[in-house]
Amino acid sequence: MVSLSSFYPARFRKDVTTIPVVRLHGAIMAGGNQFRQNLNIATVAPLLARAFADKRAPAVAIMINSPGGSPVQSRLIHQRIRDLAVEKNKKVFMFVEDVAASGGYMIACAGDEIIADPSSIVGSIGVISAGFGFTGLIDKIGVERRVYTAGQNKSLLDPFKPENQEDVAYLKELQLEIHKVFIDLVKSSRGARLKDDPDMFTGRFWTGLRGKELGLVDDLGDLRSTLRARYGDKVEMRLVSPQRGLFGRRVPGVSAGLAAGALAGIGEAGLNTLEERALWSRYGL
Repeated sequence: MVSLSSFYPARFRKDVTTIPVVRLHGAIMAGGNQFRQNLNIATVAPLLARAFADKRAPAVAIMINSPGGSPVQSRLIHQRIRDLAVEKNKKVFMFVEDVAASGGYMIACAGDEIIADPSSIVGSIGVISAGFGFTGLIDKIGVERRVYTAGQNKSLLDPFKPENQEDVAYLKELQLEIHKVFIDLVKSSRGARLKDDPDMFTGRFWTGLRGKELGLVDDLGDLRSTLRARYGDKVEMRLVSPQRGLFGRRVPGVSAGLAAGALAGIGEAGLNTLEERALWSRYGL
């Protein structure tokens, strides 16, 4: 005789363990608009809140696929995950897809366990700043630029002025401070699991296979097989997706711009796409 309980949704059945799954994909950048959503605390927080709100779930699984980006947004997402894990008393499994590098790895460190594919890319514990210099172009096309400031350091690292070594030295000081925050976070999260390697905090990145040897990840595997091994064959994985509005569009974590800003949004999305493409290409992806 078939029990009526077998027809209940998995979350109401005692013989089924449901694990909420959050997928974090893309570059980590503040802002965003209706044309493109970035990974940041505003867009990620609603997903995390819904995942951790499942009272019966013993854990939350997060799939991370990110080449990095903003160190501030990365740390904010990391901290929100840890705060919710403690508040809701849930274990956090982090599953690395193609890449969890730089800020993406910072987020991965919010997991109690990090599981990667052998061919995943992990690490890149460092800080980078990049830009362009346009002084030769301005001279070539005969443009005169006029900048007026109150405060002698208001135009540091101006791309339209010749590079100033004092400005570069100051930028490197800032990078070292941010790098230390990153290193401390990784050491605190991974603890004794980290192996002593001279390249660990140089910005170098590795495959998941080598990352396991270095203690950057805990195990090699995938979402389904790992959760079935931990919680049995009847475990059900419930993907937590962004909510959708009346016409089926995804509702972001913050209000999208109105139609009046559509053209500006398209331009911004194009620039963000180029920036994100550059981040992915660093890892051969």
